[in-house]
Amino acid sequence: MAHPKEFAEGLSIGIIMDGNGRWAKNRGLPRTAGHKRGAEVFSDIADYCDELGVSSVYFYAFSTENWKRPLEEVNAIMRLFGEYLLKGFDYKNRNIRIKFMGDRTVLDEKLQQLMNKLEADSSVKTGMTLNIAINYGGRPEIVRAAQQLATKAAAGEIKPEEITEQLLSDAMYTAGQKDPDFILRPSGEKRLSNFMLWQAAYSELVEMDVLWPDFTRSDLDAAIEEFNHRSRRFGGL
Repeated sequence: MAHPKEFAEGLSIGIIMDGNGRWAKNRGLPRTAGHKRGAEVFSDIADYCDELGVSSVYFYAFSTENWKRPLEEVNAIMRLFGEYLLKGFDYKNRNIRIKFMGDRTVLDEKLQQLMNKLEADSSVKTGMTLNIAINYGGRPEIVRAAQQLATKAAAGEIKPEEITEQLLSDAMYTAGQKDPDFILRPSGEKRLSNFMLWQAAYSELVEMDVLWPDFTRSDLDAAIEEFNHRSRRFGGL
């Protein structure tokens, strides 16, 4: 099913990449095989979002809770993440800005350096913003923003009564970007799993019964089509 570009242009999309482990288990493969295939889909869908003219896309790659998984699996995810950033997407020749969401201070130092370099090198780009959430959680993000504003208030830079929703938004990882128009979750699950809790206040939720490693461009077309049939009232009539 082809999807007209005009229906996707300017959209902001959040994607919870879910189902890698189940995909591998269904095929009698190690969970790491599911993550490898998921990384390939990640690259293709990011490319497609850019082709469609999406303004911002937010990929949930690794949550603050994912550290509870077996060490072998965590190491494989981090290795794939580094390989993807180095080889997986043609950043230099694309008008794409790259941003990372989450606490990177606990990550491998070389990975941090690579993330910092990609953000700096792409900061002048004016096209789609590709956001990758790693060691990210929606609640920790809100706490981080509140702490930043509390520090400013304690220093006398702002008064507590001057704190607004906009100031909080400006303290989020997504500052300056559009909140997601919709959040897509493959795998049939129906929860946000601590993803973009502040920004998702009025986002539409689109669930799809397909595991992330099987996700295709046609599936994204279908998700965009479903979103465009929704009536968004933002609390009004």
